[in-house]
Amino acid sequence: MSAPEIDVSDLQVETLGPCNFDSPLHRFSRRQGSPYRFITERERVIVEDNINHLRSLVESGQEIPSVEVAGPRSRIFFDPEITGVAIVTCGGLCPGLNNVIRALVFEAHYRYGVRRIYGIQYGCRGFIPEYGYEPMDLNPETVANIHHFGGTILSSSRGRQDEGRIVDWLQNKKVGMLFVLGGDGSQRAAQAIHDEAKRRGAKISVIGIPKTIDNDMQFLDKSFGFETAFSRAVEAITGAHAEAKGSPNGVGLVKVMGRHSGFIACHSALSRSDVNFVLIPE
Repeated sequence: MSAPEIDVSDLQVETLGPCNFDSPLHRFSRRQGSPYRFITERERVIVEDNINHLRSLVESGQEIPSVEVAGPRSRIFFDPEITGVAIVTCGGLCPGLNNVIRALVFEAHYRYGVRRIYGIQYGCRGFIPEYGYEPMDLNPETVANIHHFGGTILSSSRGRQDEGRIVDWLQNKKVGMLFVLGGDGSQRAAQAIHDEAKRRGAKISVIGIPKTIDNDMQFLDKSFGFETAFSRAVEAITGAHAEAKGSPNGVGLVKVMGRHSGFIACHSALSRSDVNFVLIPE
C-alpha cells in the first residue's frame, strides 16, 4: 500500500491568536535555578525520508513537509486560572483510555494550575441536556487510581450529536480547551466542533487524541493501546499453538483486529516464533 501524498498545508496547526500569557511552567525555572526547556515555533520535524525527493523539493524551491515539535511553549494563549478544560471519550473502548484521562488531569492541574476540568459522560451525548448526563468534576483525587481499571471512567457512546449544541455547552461553561479521545468518527466530530466554533468566532481549542489499537496512524511510532492489543494476541496464539500440536495435522488460526493495517498481526507473530504464516490487510 503506497503512502498518501503529503499536503504541506495539512501539517500546519491553526492558532487562536497571539499568546499573551507567560506559561506557568516558568516557575520550574525559578525552582531549579536553570531555564526550563521550552519549544519554539521554529522547531519542526521533517516527515519526508526520501533523500532524493528532499533534494528535488529544495532545488525547486518548494517547502519541505514537516510537523511542529510537541512540547511546552514559553507563552500561551489561555489564562489557566480562568479557563475551563473538558475531556470526552467516544466510540469503542481501548486499553489506556483511563491513563490518558489521568495524565491530562494531572498535567492541567499540577503543571498549569487549571481548576475547572469537566469529564463529559457517555461521549458527545454528555453535551446534550436531554440525555441527563451531568459532567464529572475531574481532579487529581478523582483520577488517582483509574489507570488500574479498564474501559473509561467517563463511559462512551457512538453516533453524531449536534455540534452547534456542543459549542453552546462549551461556551456556557467557559471551556477553552476540549480534548476528544476517539477514532475516525470521533475525530470527524472534533473537526465539526472546531469548524462550528471557528464560524462563531469562539476561542475554543479542540485537541484530537487518536484512539486506535491498530496503530494505523501516520507520523506516530505507537498509538496507546497497541502494546496491550498485541500482547493479548500473543496469549491467543500460544493457546492455538498448543491446541494444534495436540491434534493430528492440527492447524491453529488466530484472527486479530486490524481493519486496514496488520500491525497487531505482525507484532504478535514476531513475539512468537511458532507462527508459520501471517496474512495482513496491506
